[in-house]
Amino acid sequence: MRQPDLFDNDPQAVLFDEERAPVVYRADPDKVRLELHSLLERARAASIMPWSQEDLRYHQTVFPQMSRWLPETEAAQLCFEFTKEIERLLAA
Repeated sequence: MRQPDLFDNDPQAVLFDEERAPVVYRADPDKVRLELHSLLERARAASIMPWSQEDLRYHQTVFPQMSRWLPETEAAQLCFEFTKEIERLLAA
């Protein structure tokens, strides 16, 4: 009696297929833009910091990363405006 191959029909086998094309994620620029504008508007509307220290660090890290899915000049402008609002809130 032959023992069955434990790796036959393994649904995760494709994870180790070196010839398979890599999966490429492309963010939807409109969704990214909406999220960034939402964060920026929340900062603009606030008279005191609307986020905890942990959330602030997160947004300061993720905001510029998300902006990379947008055209370069738009991303730079949004990051500039976000940084300006954060500085204003920290000074309050």
